[in-house]
Amino acid sequence: MQYWLMKSEPDEVSVDDALAAPEKTIAWTGVRNYQARNFMRDAMRIGDGILFYHSSCAEPGIAGLAEVASTPYPDPTQFDPASKYYDAKATPQAPRWMLVDVRAIQKTPLIPLATLRTEEALADMVILQRGSRLSITPVTPAQWRFITGHLMPSSF
Repeated sequence: MQYWLMKSEPDEVSVDDALAAPEKTIAWTGVRNYQARNFMRDAMRIGDGILFYHSSCAEPGIAGLAEVASTPYPDPTQFDPASKYYDAKATPQAPRWMLVDVRAIQKTPLIPLATLRTEEALADMVILQRGSRLSITPVTPAQWRFITGHLMPSSF
């Protein structure tokens, strides 16, 4: 099993939106970075753990737990001219952008980015590296255990 941090702007898709979706599952559309796409396409497996991270908001941070719920498949927004994620170079025969479905497990008390930065055990976490802007980043098993075991209340 692998672990990931996946960023979403809560005004676009929040952990609450995911929990309210049928089967608590959403398609992770709109990724337009090749490295993040490659993580979904090549490395993610059904059941991998996800830290659901709210970004570009008043208080960014980890807002919930989720899991990868599908194998990768073409992001349909790339083919839709009305979508802000439309890609004129993508075709159904040669898609450029892939996605996975994400199943929300639970909302957690927000763990702010500022809190993550204070923890020595998380110093090497990709999201905390200067200049890191990827929407999907790997999380080590040790980082996952620290976050879920030490920063989340014991009821989680």
